[in-house]
Amino acid sequence: MKETTSNRHRQLRNAAIGGAFLMAMSAVGPGFLTQTATFTQSEGANFGFAILICIIVDVIVQLNIWRIIVVAGERAQVVANQVLPGLGYLLSLLVAIGGLFFNIGNVAGAGLGLNVMFGIPVTTGAIISGLAGIIILIIKNAMPVVDRTVQILAIAAVLVLVYVLCVFKIPYTTAVTHTFAPTKINFYSILTIVGGTVGGYISFSGGHRLLQGGAKGQKDTHYVNLGALTGIGLASLIRVLLFLVGLGVVLAGHQLAADNPAATIFQVAAGQIGYKFFGLLLFAAGMSSVIGSTFTSTSFLNYATNHDQEAKETNTQRWLTIGFIAISTLIYIFIGQPAKVLVFVGALNGTILPIALGILLLASRKQKVMGDGYRHPIWLSITGWIVVIFMAFAACNTIAGLF
Repeated sequence: MKETTSNRHRQLRNAAIGGAFLMAMSAVGPGFLTQTATFTQSEGANFGFAILICIIVDVIVQLNIWRIIVVAGERAQVVANQVLPGLGYLLSLLVAIGGLFFNIGNVAGAGLGLNVMFGIPVTTGAIISGLAGIIILIIKNAMPVVDRTVQILAIAAVLVLVYVLCVFKIPYTTAVTHTFAPTKINFYSILTIVGGTVGGYISFSGGHRLLQGGAKGQKDTHYVNLGALTGIGLASLIRVLLFLVGLGVVLAGHQLAADNPAATIFQVAAGQIGYKFFGLLLFAAGMSSVIGSTFTSTSFLNYATNHDQEAKETNTQRWLTIGFIAISTLIYIFIGQPAKVLVFVGALNGTILPIALGILLLASRKQKVMGDGYRHPIWLSITGWIVVIFMAFAACNTIAGLF
C-alpha cells in the first residue's frame, strides 16, 4: 500500500512539474519574445510595472483554472458543458481555432531559429520543426517525452538569457525603481502580455496535463499549487531576464529593428555569438509552443469521460495531432506573413480568457460538478471575477479598435 501511494505521489508530482513547464514554455513563444522586446523599447523601465501586474494576474488565473479542472476531474470543455449544455463546444471551438493560427507563428519562429543557427531556409526549418513536433507528440507513451523535451528547451532558454545578462551591463537599479514606482502606465501593454501569457489555450495546458497524469479531486489540490506556481515562476523568470537585457540595450542608446526587435537585443548585447544564441532561444520558444499549443488544443476536441472512451480516443488524438501541426505548417508555407494572421487571432485570444475563466468560476459553485463539500477559496473567486471583468472590458475595447 505504501509503495502504491508513493508511486502515485511520484506520478502526480512528475505530472505537476511537466504541466508547469508545458504551461510556461507555451507562454514563452515567438510572440512573447517580440512583445517583450517591443514594449521594453517603447516604455523603457516602466514596462517592469506591466510585468509585475502580469505576474499577479497569472497567479490568479492559473490557480483558479487548474484547481477547478483538477477538483472536477474533467477537462475544461466537459466542465463547461456541465455548467450549460453547449458551452463546452463553444469553448473548444475558440481554443482550437486560436491555437491553430497561433501555431503558424510558432512553427515559423522555430524555423527562423534554425535559420539563424545553421543558415538553412526558414521554410525548410519550419518543416523540420513541424515534423519534430509530430514525432514527439505521437510516439507511444508520449507524455514523459513531451515533459523532458519541454524541460530541456526551458533550461536552454534560461541559460541563453543568463549568458547574455552576464556579458552586458544591466541597469538593475533603474529597473527595480520603475517596476514599483512607474512614471507612466500603459494598460495596452498589460492587456497584451496578459493575453499572451495566459490567454487562449495557454491557461489550460498545465491543468489538462496534470489531469492526464492522474490528478483528480480535492485531495490533489496541492499538486495544483506546485505545478501552477512553478510554471508561473519559470515564465516570469524568462520574461524578467529578457526585459533586463532589453532594457540595458535600449538605455545604451540602441534602436531595435522593427521587424525583429528581440534579435537586435542579442546581437547588440553579445555580438554574433549573441545572435546565434538568439536563434537557439527562438527555436526553443517556437518548438515548446508548438508542443504546448498542439497538446492543449487537441485535448479540447476530446470529450471522453471514462477509461473506455479514453482508449477509443487515442487513435483519433494521434491523427488530430498530425493534422493540427501539418495544417499550421502548410498555411505558413503557402501564405506566409504569420504576423498578419496573428493580429486577428490576438483579439480572439484576449476574448477567450474572460469567457473561459467566467465559465469555470460558475462551475466552481456547482456541487454536481465539483463534488459534495467542496468550497472554492473566497480569495480566488473574488480576484478571479475581477480579472474576468477587467479582461472582458479590455477585450471589447481591443476588438472595437480593429473596426
